[in-house]
Amino acid sequence: MARANGVGKVEGRPLDVILAIFEFPVLTIGYRTVIDAEPDMRVVGEIESRDALRAQVEAIEADVVIAECQPYDVAGCTTMEGLETIRAAKPGARIVALECRCASDQFTLALKAGADGFLTREAHATDVVQALRCVSRGETYVSPSIVTRMVETYVLKSPQGRLEDAYDALSDREREVLHLAALGHTNREIARTLGLSEQTVHHHRATVMEKLGLHDRVDLLKYAIRRGVVKVADL
Repeated sequence: MARANGVGKVEGRPLDVILAIFEFPVLTIGYRTVIDAEPDMRVVGEIESRDALRAQVEAIEADVVIAECQPYDVAGCTTMEGLETIRAAKPGARIVALECRCASDQFTLALKAGADGFLTREAHATDVVQALRCVSRGETYVSPSIVTRMVETYVLKSPQGRLEDAYDALSDREREVLHLAALGHTNREIARTLGLSEQTVHHHRATVMEKLGLHDRVDLLKYAIRRGVVKVADL
């Protein structure tokens, strides 16, 4: 995907968005209204059937896909399968996952499946626009209500001692990588910012994850908020 110029436009044209919302068609109307009201972004396609998801994502040129997390069926939650389908169909597109009604763990599942942003069902119009602008710049967006939920769950209820000691074991460079990674920057972007190779950043990031006992991007973000490496207002 071509990089956005800091607003919503991509190389002089509006940001093109696909809506893949299945359970509540009225949400599609609302999202289209919000997005098309912005001069620098537009909805270029609507996908209303899960069966047509891959084929239509492949066929429609777009920069971002807003995809509804899919509810549980007899095989379990199909959110990861749906988002992975989008990622495989259009690897260069950014994905904003939309919380469905089925469970509170959608956020974790969505990020593990490769989503670049996450919106709750209570998101306001300004949240939708901000999410699209953030992911188009290569950043990660999380709804404020999710951040609040994470703070309440993982900051206020978690012991601090072991994490303090683990952080002290990081080198200055590893702390820089942790900070930028927590803000949602890719290895390539971190390498450019710190003047390092991508391979070196990858090594530092892996070392940070190992030293802190973290497993994925979600754990890293939780830790960074809890430890004060990043502020909620910066996300």
